[in-house]
Amino acid sequence: MLTVVVGLAGALVYGAADFLGGLAARRVSALLATAVAAGSGLVALLVAYPFVGGAWGRDDVLLGALSGIAGALALTLLYACLAIGPMSILSPLTAVVSAVVPMAWGLAAGETLAPIGYWALGIALVAVVLVGFVPEQGAVRPSVRGIAMAVGAGASIGTFLIIIDGTSDESGLVPLVMNRTVSVLVMAAAVTTLVLVARGRSRRWSRRAADAAAARASEDEPIAAEALHAAGAAGVAVHAGQPGPGADDDAPRGFVLRTPGMAAGIRFAIACGVVDVAANVLLLIGLRIGDLTVVSVLTAMYPAGTIVLAAIVLRERIAPVQWVGLVLAIAAAAMLAAA
Repeated sequence: MLTVVVGLAGALVYGAADFLGGLAARRVSALLATAVAAGSGLVALLVAYPFVGGAWGRDDVLLGALSGIAGALALTLLYACLAIGPMSILSPLTAVVSAVVPMAWGLAAGETLAPIGYWALGIALVAVVLVGFVPEQGAVRPSVRGIAMAVGAGASIGTFLIIIDGTSDESGLVPLVMNRTVSVLVMAAAVTTLVLVARGRSRRWSRRAADAAAARASEDEPIAAEALHAAGAAGVAVHAGQPGPGADDDAPRGFVLRTPGMAAGIRFAIACGVVDVAANVLLLIGLRIGDLTVVSVLTAMYPAGTIVLAAIVLRERIAPVQWVGLVLAIAAAAMLAAA
């Protein structure tokens, strides 16, 4: 019973973290929001560690670091597949795979349930699909590449759960600290690389714009001042991440570091990181007191928390198919509690 309560609580908190992350990504780039969230989560863990503690065993440190790599890979593949779309198919596919992989691992390792528990797992998987399904107008068939990335993202999330489940009870928060440390390093490297690439592209485009303006000036002196002014404006705008007046459509946008809602976006990203850490702690507790099979399936219901918060805060409509998924999720949780 306690495992089900903790698992569901963790799923809802994960959903809340995703909701906050979505709000942040509306105001700043998704990569920047993810990097800030990773950093704030690490700070939260370091603050909590003296009160919770944990043994720094070699195996637990290594497993924590490996879980961080798996998490970073999952995030990369998830963003990539959702960018390809359609989300209505690839998102629930990712969630199902993220539940099936650790569930299969747990059952293969000898975890057993009462007969009603196996029925509950099946219903829960259906609930995961329906809750994560986002109806789209004119949705297209997903590409092989998109499906492969979705499966890879789900498998990476499942691998993260399996690795964390393999840590010892004495390790406390150590695996999560190592997980978040690796995530911060990976995200910092990614952000730095993109900034450098964007600046290099912006400088090259600015030089081309200036050369074109100089050529126009040499051909037609009366419009020299106007051309140079346009080139200068284009160069400044490119460095700000936006095309300048009269700029070509293929001009690089660069990496936008400042947006009108950046302060709010950063705050949402910080909150996202802290809430995500809380969800990770609940996940860790659930794995320590219960079975990987049950916790993994319940955790995969995290979209429920996101859509409920979106309905309450943003007044977004919950689709009928998602209502069915929520009802099935509640039924599956009750059956697992009785198993």
